Amino acid sequence: MKRVKLSLLFLFLIGGAFAQVSTYTTLENIPYYSKTICESDNYINERCKLDLYIPDSIHGFPTVIWFHGGGLKAGEKEIPNALKEKGIAVVAVNYRFYPKVKAPSYIEDAASAVAWTFMSIEEYGGDSSLIFLSGHSAGGYLASMIGLDKKWLSKYNIDANRIAGLIPFSGHTITHMTVREELGIDGKQPIIDNLAPLFHVRADAPPLLLITGDRELELLGRYEENAYMMRMMRVAGHKDTRIMEIDGYGHGMTEPAFPLLVNEIERITTLNKIVID
Repeated sequence: MKRVKLSLLFLFLIGGAFAQVSTYTTLENIPYYSKTICESDNYINERCKLDLYIPDSIHGFPTVIWFHGGGLKAGEKEIPNALKEKGIAVVAVNYRFYPKVKAPSYIEDAASAVAWTFMSIEEYGGDSSLIFLSGHSAGGYLASMIGLDKKWLSKYNIDANRIAGLIPFSGHTITHMTVREELGIDGKQPIIDNLAPLFHVRADAPPLLLITGDRELELLGRYEENAYMMRMMRVAGHKDTRIMEIDGYGHGMTEPAFPLLVNEIERITTLNKIVID
């Protein structure tokens, strides 16, 4: 486990290292399900849309898909300011909520948004081999589920191992508390079933960087379940799983974590270019 003590200089160095000079365009409310599906379901038509933030003059840019938090019950897509003007594209995703839908509907939404990105990003100048999944809390849970349980993307004939990296922020690795609520299970009762990222540990998964707040300030056992995820991924033979704990920050640890996300995108992008060259 790596504890991270952040300074302003550190944030500046890793947050700006990947930036490139460009103008940027934001495209809003793009449906990620087919027209037929959207027209057949009013709630899908309302919620299942994404915003796309892209650099105008950079070719082959990486893309991070950002899933907002909110306990699978609330929240709204956003392009985080800390990810702007960094030489990367950002896909911000809305998805359906409990109690209007139940598991696995919101996981299906996340998978559809990821599939849309794989199938579409090159039209906008991006590199489909450099697609990263991230998100905070419930969004981190969705990113991990899509990246680790290969069945969600296989529906679209996409191998989840094509994902360049998984960087969940303070996400559940056990079964999400809202899923437990749906099943009538107390939120303090830990469950690991097929709706838990931990259930799907595997050696061949994409690189995984788990970021949490301070273990003494986080929700419930959020740091500890991520630490267990890290350990079990390594036991399974995964060679690129790490965890970073941000001292002094609780569950709302996104701002100091964003530069770590940008740095991880830069690290993996550089490694991929070395392999290709």
